[in-house]
Amino acid sequence: VQLQASGGGLVQPGGSLRLTCAASGFTTDCYAIGWFRQAPGKGPEGVACINSLDGSTLYVDNMKDRFTISRDDADKNTVYLQMTGLTPEDTAVYYCAAGLMPALYNYPERYNYWGQGTQVTVSS
Repeated sequence: VQLQASGGGLVQPGGSLRLTCAASGFTTDCYAIGWFRQAPGKGPEGVACINSLDGSTLYVDNMKDRFTISRDDADKNTVYLQMTGLTPEDTAVYYCAAGLMPALYNYPERYNYWGQGTQVTVSS
């Protein structure tokens, strides 16, 4: 399984970004794709995840008001993270990961495969 996150960049406070995760190589139809982030000096933090079978989603509580996870209608292995109302505290490297499991979790240890991250910097 391979994953590649893209779409990061420099954005002003209050701005928006949409990240894209391109995943491939699955040999099962049952998995979750999650977004995580890691700020300098901190451990990885879950953001949201989506189930491959039915598109159901799970958000970390303090993320759901400003972040939206979704997938491409034609290709369920392309997953997006729409981020709005960004603040400097959202500055981090954002990763997407895949977990070969039927349930949804936002815990990094549940995920088997990780892509290279994309840097998001929120600054004026």
